[in-house]
Amino acid sequence: MTDVHPDQRIAVLADSQNLYHTAQSIYQRNIDYEALLTSAVDGRQLTRAIAYVVRADADDEERFFEALVDIGFETKLKDIKTFADGSKKADWDVGMSLDAVSLAPHVDTIALCTGDGDFSRLVSHVRHEGVKVEVYAFGESTSEELIDRAESFTDLSEDTDRFLL
Repeated sequence: MTDVHPDQRIAVLADSQNLYHTAQSIYQRNIDYEALLTSAVDGRQLTRAIAYVVRADADDEERFFEALVDIGFETKLKDIKTFADGSKKADWDVGMSLDAVSLAPHVDTIALCTGDGDFSRLVSHVRHEGVKVEVYAFGESTSEELIDRAESFTDLSEDTDRFLL
C-alpha cells in the first residue's frame, strides 16, 4: 500500500457494472459501497466520488441510485442501448477515463474501483502525470496488467465480510 496521509486529495471512481457483475457471479451478493468508499478514502481528503451506473429498468434501481448519493457518491447514469440484433451494451470506460484524466491535476491519488483491464493504459498515463492510482476489485476477475500498473491493489475478495452485503 502507498503512503497515506490526511493532506492527500483523492478521487474515487467506481465502475458499478463491473463490481456488480463480479460480486453477483462469484458471491451472489452486492457491493457495500459505503465500506468501499471508506476504505478507499482512508482518512484522506475526498475530492470527488463518482459511481458510474447503467439504468436497466430493474426493480429498486432508483433506490440504489439514491443510496449511492446518500453514501457520498455522485452518480453518472447511462441507459442500456439495445441493438437491432437484440444485443445490449452499456459501459462507462470512456467516461471514467475522461474523468480520471480531468481530475488528475487536482488530486494526489485516484482510486479506480474496477477490475477491467481496459483501464490499464489509463493507469499508466495517470501515473506518468504524477498521480498515484489504487485499484479496488475482486482478484479473481481483475486484469493482471491492471494490477501490475497500479500503485496498489486491494482485493475485495480477501475481506468479503467488509465489502459485500
